Amino acid sequence: MPAKNPRVAVVLERPLYEALKRLAQREGTSLSLKARDLLRDALETYEDLALGQIAEERERTFDRAHTLSHNEVWRSKRR
Repeated sequence: MPAKNPRVAVVLERPLYEALKRLAQREGTSLSLKARDLLRDALETYEDLALGQIAEERERTFDRAHTLSHNEVWRSKRR
């Protein structure tokens, strides 16, 4: 029977595997669920860092002289 969710095979170094195993055992979950949760957390952190860099660039190049007021923006949306 095909799997409901896509799967990925990962090869881990022994110390990394043992750390993952300990974490999964401590939480009473499977290795795959713990690996999925850690990967999800890592991707969220990576995304946060990338968005932070975008925000810093926008902040650096921000010029108040070229901004629109709240009313200017929403008036143009009604048309």
